[in-house]
Amino acid sequence: MGCVSTAVAQHERQVLGIIPSAFTINNLVGETCGKEIKVATMQERLVMMMELSDAFIALPGGFGTLEELFQMISWAQLNIHNKPIGVLNINGFFNGLLSFVDHAVKQEFITPRARKILISATTADELVDKLQAFRFEPDPALSKLKWSPSSSQKEKLDLTLRL
Repeated sequence: MGCVSTAVAQHERQVLGIIPSAFTINNLVGETCGKEIKVATMQERLVMMMELSDAFIALPGGFGTLEELFQMISWAQLNIHNKPIGVLNINGFFNGLLSFVDHAVKQEFITPRARKILISATTADELVDKLQAFRFEPDPALSKLKWSPSSSQKEKLDLTLRL
């Protein structure tokens, strides 16, 4: 993340870092380029990233990268957002992951429609072109879900005793 944000800042582009407060202890994430928003939790970070982003691009990384990538894919599948999601498959880094996802489609754990949520390309220019061309196709069954704050609140139970 640091290398990418530094390169972006050097080219006089906007950088926004959304960082859990725990990462700022002992300067774990290094010096911040651009604007920084501190949040309490990783979940809060993901929600804020979803709200403020136009698209999501995963670069080669570890478990944290994969967790955030699949969280965004799941939220898109559930119609929580409709933003494009891509992986920059540098030197085939994501080949195994993409093969696994395609295998899950063949095994009918992921629908072909949901598979289209994840875009991949081997160059940044190609990925940006694909992200810009992306048109979200919600699953008709899942598009009926409502994710407003009022729908997530529990309804009052009628606990009146009737004899």
